[in-house]
Amino acid sequence: MRRFSLTIPVMLLAAPAVAADLNVTVQIPQLDVAEYHRPYTAVWVEREDHTVAAQLAVWYAQKESKEGAGTKWLPELRQWWRRGGRELQMPVDGVSGATRPAGDQKLSFHDGKAPLGQLPAGKYELVVEAAREVGGREVVRVPFTWPVSAPQELAAKGSSELGNVKLDLAP
Repeated sequence: MRRFSLTIPVMLLAAPAVAADLNVTVQIPQLDVAEYHRPYTAVWVEREDHTVAAQLAVWYAQKESKEGAGTKWLPELRQWWRRGGRELQMPVDGVSGATRPAGDQKLSFHDGKAPLGQLPAGKYELVVEAAREVGGREVVRVPFTWPVSAPQELAAKGSSELGNVKLDLAP
């Protein structure tokens, strides 16, 4: 007579799912201006004390040009720069990339994986900052609590350099 053990499968079924998703949509508006430049944009997560919990994305002109584009203008993202941008060595794998065109730009992050990492339970803000040559500068904040037990859709709206910033959280 053979005996089988179901211990391992039962333990796997009983283990709680700890992975969570943080999905971001950043709307870059189409502006009707004489001289349009794509905005430099930074996306990060801040703790309640305004320290950086995770650098999620930085979009900038990646090629240096005669006009001095590239990293030279990253300090124009003032809040991001003061809150940790100046400490980064560009490019940052999985975080930095080229400027994005007008439209909805989608980003997905998973708990436990870079660049989000493992956020401890607490209150946070998703922060998106955009600055544009011959344009303006704008910061949009979306407060959220982590981790989530049920799907949530949160949003905030910019008024000039940014459109809707949407944060979808899933357990």
